[in-house]
Amino acid sequence: MGAAARQSLQNARMNTSKPLQGKVAIVTGAGRGIGAAVAGALAREGASVCCVARSGTELEQVVGDIRGAGGSAIASVCDISNPSSVEQMAAFASSSFGGVDLLVANAGVSSDGKPVEESDIEAWRRTVDVNLFGTYLCARAVIPAMRSRGGGKIITIGSGMGHRARGGLSAYACSKAATWMLTRVLANELGPYGIDVNELIPGPVVTAMTATDFASQHLAAPALQDEWFKSPKDVLPLLLFLATQPPKGPSGQSFGLARREM
Repeated sequence: MGAAARQSLQNARMNTSKPLQGKVAIVTGAGRGIGAAVAGALAREGASVCCVARSGTELEQVVGDIRGAGGSAIASVCDISNPSSVEQMAAFASSSFGGVDLLVANAGVSSDGKPVEESDIEAWRRTVDVNLFGTYLCARAVIPAMRSRGGGKIITIGSGMGHRARGGLSAYACSKAATWMLTRVLANELGPYGIDVNELIPGPVVTAMTATDFASQHLAAPALQDEWFKSPKDVLPLLLFLATQPPKGPSGQSFGLARREM
């Protein structure tokens, strides 16, 4: 265990009154947006957090903020669509903190907004590789560590478009629909080992990446005009609710924050 990880664990152990004290979490897509907010929230509740993203610069800021507030965090630069990269990340988190209890599979990309006929084949494939295959790889990599701890929780970040068809975002919608099925399959397979698996649908969340798109969609789509456009921090109460459920709590369920069907 490195000096930084030891210091992070020491910081976390100073407060034993937090619901996630002693737990180890992995958050993918933690460099910004929802992922960064989730990593910070889990650390504030006592978890030691492995923050995962493709950008080391973004991770340095997130991890620095967590440690500056007295939390426990490490950074892992990882391409979640690459099997060996994911295996190394999971091993690093487990060896640094002594195991894994929670995975928040948040990392994802969107597609180009074009109909299927006009879509770019490689962009379509990349969206599915990250959103579906990446979630599969991360879940697969942490299962042995969770089983050895006697249980755990996996939270996949879903989308309303994974439940209802809408034209123009076929790769994103298909990847999220398949991830929702993966969530239910994992819940079925892992229930006997005390590992709960659920989907969290944030609904529209305004970040630096989505603000312009949501603004244009809001003007064009009547269905969005009374929708709740959230900030990343608005997702945290439901995320923490799922992360702090008792062993053998809800599993194979979808929990959503959208105001209405989109």
